[in-house]
Amino acid sequence: MDTTDIIKQLTAERDRIDAAIKLLTSVSSSPTTLPAKSKRKPMSAAARKKIAEAQRKRWAAAKKGVEAIPPKVAKETAAPAKKPGMSAAARKRIAAAQKKRWAAIKAAKEAAKKTPAKKVAKKAPPKKAAVTKKALVKKAPAGKKATAAKKPPAAKVKKAVPEKAAVNSTETAAS
Repeated sequence: MDTTDIIKQLTAERDRIDAAIKLLTSVSSSPTTLPAKSKRKPMSAAARKKIAEAQRKRWAAAKKGVEAIPPKVAKETAAPAKKPGMSAAARKRIAAAQKKRWAAIKAAKEAAKKTPAKKVAKKAPPKKAAVTKKALVKKAPAGKKATAAKKPPAAKVKKAVPEKAAVNSTETAAS
């Protein structure tokens, strides 16, 4: 094959690819571009006059009340009738009952003030679970080495640990 023929075929193929690219870009860009808004057609002076006159007639009729509102529409737009209130005698009975309740509450409060309140016993502080290291080391008399105090039995320490764990679990459950 001759090189000139190869070049002709490649340029023809390039032209076809360029045409396909142009077609695809025009198709993909068309939905994104918005069409230009069309301007309103100007209204003629005669049309504006006609609309203005019709609106003036409507306002005049509304002010004069010339047009009668159909009865069905009148019922829907009318304000609901006011319900009758409570009678004066009923109001007096309710007020008297409320005053009686408040007097009973006030008397109970005053009676509570006059009687001395019972003293609540303070709770003893909880026992410490583990003995600190400082407490374990005893001061030795002069000339002797300091010896560590005996550790508490393991059973007591084990009992104390679950109590702390129980306290922590209740605190986390409360929050």
